[in-house]
Amino acid sequence: MSDTETTPEQPSTPPQTEAPPQPDPSAAVSFSIWPPTQRTRDAVVKRLIETLSAPSVLSKRYGTLSSDEASAAARQIEDEAFCAATAASASAAADGIETLQVYSKEISKRMLDTVKARAPPSPAAVEGVAAAVSD
Repeated sequence: MSDTETTPEQPSTPPQTEAPPQPDPSAAVSFSIWPPTQRTRDAVVKRLIETLSAPSVLSKRYGTLSSDEASAAARQIEDEAFCAATAASASAAADGIETLQVYSKEISKRMLDTVKARAPPSPAAVEGVAAAVSD
């Protein structure tokens, strides 16, 4: 630059010691884990139907259900588990994660109860009943 050229004066601003507070990005996003969407509930029912009607570790012990039986049982299991979890969340100060855990445990428990109730009696149980009756 030559001596004759001048630069326009910049308004002086006092130096800032701290940056202005930035909003928490997670505060702007609302995420709710409970209640699940209908799409999620339908996916749970679909998976239950597959589990109840297809060969698995569970079916080796308790047998499989027909597609119609599995469909009806899956809808009932999911609905009862959803109602139980919703009631648990309303009665306690449970957050979404705790309510989801109740929902999952209720589904597992009810699924096991369903297959046990529909399972053919084991040979040992039949022999035990026959022995008790013949005495």
